[in-house]
Amino acid sequence: MQPYSITASMLYNLVSCEHRLYLDTFGDASQRDEPNAFIQLLWEKGTLFEQEVIQKLETPFLDLSRYRGDEKERRTREAIEQRVSLIYSGRLSVNDLLGEPDLLRNDGEGYVAGDIKSGSGEEGDEDQGKPKKTYAVQLGLYTDILERLNCSAGRWAFIWDIHGKEIRYEFSQPQGRRTPETWWELYNTVRQRAQDILEQRHETQAAYSSGICKLCHWYRPCLLNLQKQHDLTLLPELGRSKRDALRTHFSTIQNFAASDLKSLINGKKTIISGIGLGTIQKLHARAQLVSAGAHARPYLREAIDLPAHDSEVFFDIEVDPLRDHTYLHGFIERHHQDHSTEQYVAFFAENPTPDAEQTAFAQAIEYLQQHAHSMVYYYSKYERTMYRKLQTKYPDVCSADDIETLFLRERAIDLYFDVVLKATEWPTRDYSIKTLAKYLGFLWRDTHPSGAASIEWFHRWVESGDQIIRQRILDYNEDDCIATRVLLDGIRKLPIKTSNP
Repeated sequence: MQPYSITASMLYNLVSCEHRLYLDTFGDASQRDEPNAFIQLLWEKGTLFEQEVIQKLETPFLDLSRYRGDEKERRTREAIEQRVSLIYSGRLSVNDLLGEPDLLRNDGEGYVAGDIKSGSGEEGDEDQGKPKKTYAVQLGLYTDILERLNCSAGRWAFIWDIHGKEIRYEFSQPQGRRTPETWWELYNTVRQRAQDILEQRHETQAAYSSGICKLCHWYRPCLLNLQKQHDLTLLPELGRSKRDALRTHFSTIQNFAASDLKSLINGKKTIISGIGLGTIQKLHARAQLVSAGAHARPYLREAIDLPAHDSEVFFDIEVDPLRDHTYLHGFIERHHQDHSTEQYVAFFAENPTPDAEQTAFAQAIEYLQQHAHSMVYYYSKYERTMYRKLQTKYPDVCSADDIETLFLRERAIDLYFDVVLKATEWPTRDYSIKTLAKYLGFLWRDTHPSGAASIEWFHRWVESGDQIIRQRILDYNEDDCIATRVLLDGIRKLPIKTSNP
């Protein structure tokens, strides 16, 4: 038997990065980065939310939260034998599986497991939400244990989420129209991979992913190793799966850059599984650019229309997903491309209340409508997505048509999707606004700028009312807006290069 039990947190982390499970189990803990303040906040908020839910619970339940280890498990099994209707903070194990579900509920035919989450129980649009993979594998573990102990009510589980909803996870259902694999099959695949890693039958390898890696406590040691290895995932949009497909042919970025693409092309397709002709041509050009080292220069793959306007507005918002609260709308306005005319305008929902959020949203909408003749620039679809969501929450502020008008292509440009991804190449490992603006020479005033850090600062501002923290949030948002302007100006200067370098 393997010396390590498979837990729900292991499966949660494995969905994002299998190498993290290996490092958490076998890595040198002294090499870890300092705990990320935002991740610590997530855990704190999750614990507080769970306690709030339990304290408000009107249904009678057995509370086992004060027990630990074998004693907790013994009492959980006794409660199940006694058919207690609801068990909070139980613990169950069987073979190599160990689970501590927040809730075990007697549904007549047996028990069903549930977790309390301080986020949404689903991902995607609210009207078309679907289970989260990270939650599904955790609930799958609990359900598997219940089945093996012959006390399961069925192959399903539930989440109590931040919105007060109970989200049912049906494991027999396919993951989606394009993913016929069921949620139960996904759970078993992830569980088996965890077992293979713990028994060291599967060798994991780090892979760079900007959004995931930067919040991980293995970020710096992993990144250093990837850089030493010139790993292919250090190319933007070349993740683990593409790297693994390419690895049988190329071991490094330089190998890939030096290769003859013709050897990989068969007619209008490639010989690399899962990578099409257009994609491999783009990635090959990107590898050649990165391999140029100090001589590398960004360029346009095609001409892009970014005409000068008398008035320009650069737009960025800050959102606390833990509270589902948009707390800041920031704008830099500039006239005649003259930096001396730049003015920062911000609308701050200083209290985490619906009234404050609605007021700030209304002020931002009024500002944008007053600047109807300005060209608006933002970075990624997030601003438009959140404004659609805010309009649904506060329909008295504006109509859905008003939001669509604000983001019409002739008056608003998403620099990320409409320009950077579509038409540019950069000798960087990702295309985040932080990376590209820093490449162009812009420096944030804060030493550790990030959206995650801003959320943590907002949490501390709400608790303390410290004006220094408030100003730190505003400065960070202003710098994000300026960075968007810096990027626009940089793109306008890029040469056009239509063929591979």
